[in-house]
Amino acid sequence: MLKNIPKNLSPELVKVLMEMGHGDEIVLADGNYPAASNAKKLIRCDGLPMPELLKSILELFPLDQYVEQPVALMAVAKGDETKPAIWEEYKALLDQGVSIESIERQAFYERGKQAYAIVATGEEAIYANILLKKGVVK
Repeated sequence: MLKNIPKNLSPELVKVLMEMGHGDEIVLADGNYPAASNAKKLIRCDGLPMPELLKSILELFPLDQYVEQPVALMAVAKGDETKPAIWEEYKALLDQGVSIESIERQAFYERGKQAYAIVATGEEAIYANILLKKGVVK
């Protein structure tokens, strides 16, 4: 047991967050994301709501301050009228002023394949996928 580690973060996930270096990316994937087939490293966090997981990760994980957009969301597909409410929850958890990139679905999948790890959740909200680029601890 350690102090100050959010209890919903598994030892496996904490290890991966610690292994990541400056510029490495991690995808937090909703239940529809093809995580197992796309991941270099797959971490299961089934049953955890994405906002709760994101909040806990951000307590330990510095976002990259040297890039314009250290956070990316999967864009809503053309013709889809969905307005993902979960995005507002994410924005409330991120530091003010953090710029968020919007990436077309197939491009997001391709970028996810290059990520250091993909965290698979059972999140049911669609378009809940979020990519984080790791910064440096100062």
